[in-house]
Amino acid sequence: MTERSSMFGGVSRRDALRLGVGAAAGAFATAASAQEMSLSFDSQAEWKDRFDASARVSRTSGSRTPLLSPTTVQETERAIQDYTSIVSRGGWGRVPAGERMKLGSRGERVMALRQRLAATNDLDPNLGMSPVFDSYVEGAVKRFQARHGLIPVGVVGDDTMQSLNIPAETRLRQLETNVVRIRTMAGGNIGARYVLCNIPAAEIEAVEDGQVAARYTAVVGKADRASPVIDARIQQVNFNPFWTVPASIIRKDLIPMMQKDPQYLTKKHIRIYSQQGQEIQPDQINWNTMEATQYMYRQDPGDDNSMGVVRINMPNKDGVYMHDTPSKNLFGENARFHSSGCVRIQNVKELVGWLAKNQAGWDRRAIDAAVKSGERIDINLTPYVPVYWRYISGWGAQDGTVQFREDIYGMDGTGELAMAR
Repeated sequence: MTERSSMFGGVSRRDALRLGVGAAAGAFATAASAQEMSLSFDSQAEWKDRFDASARVSRTSGSRTPLLSPTTVQETERAIQDYTSIVSRGGWGRVPAGERMKLGSRGERVMALRQRLAATNDLDPNLGMSPVFDSYVEGAVKRFQARHGLIPVGVVGDDTMQSLNIPAETRLRQLETNVVRIRTMAGGNIGARYVLCNIPAAEIEAVEDGQVAARYTAVVGKADRASPVIDARIQQVNFNPFWTVPASIIRKDLIPMMQKDPQYLTKKHIRIYSQQGQEIQPDQINWNTMEATQYMYRQDPGDDNSMGVVRINMPNKDGVYMHDTPSKNLFGENARFHSSGCVRIQNVKELVGWLAKNQAGWDRRAIDAAVKSGERIDINLTPYVPVYWRYISGWGAQDGTVQFREDIYGMDGTGELAMAR
């Protein structure tokens, strides 16, 4: 059966896919650098929230087409045509607020849900408007969730309701805004081998020769501590790094924590140093004043370190980078916006293996051994690997699905998206 002849709900398979019916889915090792060991007061880093749950499997798409590609531009332009048509027909209605809907639920809200899902062909419009949440609706909800970056559980809770009730006009403007961002990058010389962090999706792509080698689930900045849009080059990988607490976190987090628990720094193995490099004891500081901001705070390597066991260095004006984390359970959330600007990566050792694959002596066994040693060890990458952090919240995928992520930082100029979170 050809793509053109196959029909779903009165539209071609290709058109149905566009609207969401498709799949969703040694030689370079050095000692710790002199710059790090100089106890610099300008080091940027991450603050660790305390969570103990284990990691979940990364949610990645099976497509090997990079987000920053001509194919994505073409698919997004087609999606704009489709959503223009939806808007011209009046868009879609809101699903009324209420209790969670799941398999077996009944009532008028289920009918409203069916109408909403049918508007974007997540649900076959020919199935009718039964008030029953059946297996067809469950499957449609999973399709909708997958293409909105939500865990596809088939249950309509708060996150899914927020996404369902973003107006069609807003989604169209979102696509129109983001196609420009994608086109600008896809038409440039971004390199044959690079790393992309898509901030709204909280996802990493490792790209080589026009194909995605791997995708990684990420945790990015909170709305009030946003991860910046930047271009940089990955120059070094650090195993078992120290963590130097940035000034903003000293003020916002560390001082209040010490006011509550005077033993906090000791428990977290964070040492205090004067600007002359002398170690200061916590009880020498008046934590009820801003005296604490005059010192540098550095956390020892170890299981409790806020950067985990790996830091990926990419010098840039914002002082941000990518790193491991001990807070593995955050990777399993729908909204992964918890950091202070840096980007945490799930399965980061796999990405390190890809970054270092052209460096003699750095296979996965050597990487694991470096981590296990507990020692500060660096890999200097040659050549450097370009890295781009971008803000892309709406696009058309190669499999025909139209993908959306919420405008967590309000950069799309769409009030409904910014207010949804």
